[in-house]
Order: sequence, then C-alpha cells, then structure tokens
Amino acid sequence: MRAHYGRLCNFAYRFTRSRDAAEDVVQEVFTRLWQQREQFDVRDPLPYLYQAVRNRLVTSRRHELVRERWQAGADHIGRDADDAASQVELADLHRAVARAVETLPERCRLIFTMSREQDLSYAEIARALDISVKTVETQMGRALKALRARVASYLSVALALASVSQLSERLFR
Repeated sequence: MRAHYGRLCNFAYRFTRSRDAAEDVVQEVFTRLWQQREQFDVRDPLPYLYQAVRNRLVTSRRHELVRERWQAGADHIGRDADDAASQVELADLHRAVARAVETLPERCRLIFTMSREQDLSYAEIARALDISVKTVETQMGRALKALRARVASYLSVALALASVSQLSERLFR
C-alpha cells in the first residue's frame, strides 16, 4: 500500500479531479484487497491495482450518472406537476409504492431497498448478504412483479401524466 498509494491516487485524480474522491477510491480498493487477501495471489500487483482502481472509478461514475438521471427526472416531475390534482396523484403514487414495498417479504424487501435506495449492484448486494447473484436477481424479479401488481391501478392514473413515466421507469427498470 505504501509503495503504490500515491501513484494510484494521482491516477484516480486524473479521472475525478478531486483529491478526496481519488483517495476514497484508492482506499476502497485497498480495503477490498485486505478483506480478500486470502484470495489475492498476484505476483506483480501494480497492474492489478491500476485496473482495480479504474474499475472502481467506472462503477462510481455509473452510479453518479444514475443519480443525476434520477434527480433530473425528479426535477422534471416537480416542474410538470403544477396543478394540485397532479401533485395529489403523484403523492398517492409515492405512498402506494412505499406501502407496496413494506408488504414485500423481508429478504425481498431488503434486496429491493439495497438496490433502489442504496444504489448497490447485484454483485455488491450478493457479497453483503453472502448469497449468490442469481438469488439477488430472483428476489428482485419477485419484488418488481409484486410491486407492479400492487401499484397497477395507481400507475394507470399516474402514467397519464407524462412526467411520471420517468418515475415508473426508475422504480420498475
């Protein structure tokens, strides 16, 4: 770590343009390596470390783009929902989705919220819960199917509002 930390931070800085963000990425990579040190058997670690930092930067950027797209959609919804009826319908949809999420089985709900609220990938969820990625995929499929069924009546009304389509896309992608 001491031998390569500075170089890796400089490498990450070229992508992030932020010292703090670059250091965070490099620290995440080293933390992950430490957690998986029994499996880490690389003779020349520097190329591996550069690739690991690069991969983490790409993943971080993807999450950032998803958040930006979601925020843009939320801003758009707020601008378009000028009349009181639209705002009430949108609030009803949010409550219906929240209630529907609460009715999911515990594990299914946990996986759904880790994916949608914490923006974790299926692989990250699988690692965190010590389950297979396929199990995460199956549980997400069940969650989305159940949520679609529970909020279908709200969606038919809400989809009449053009701006709400972005919300349903985010919830049910």
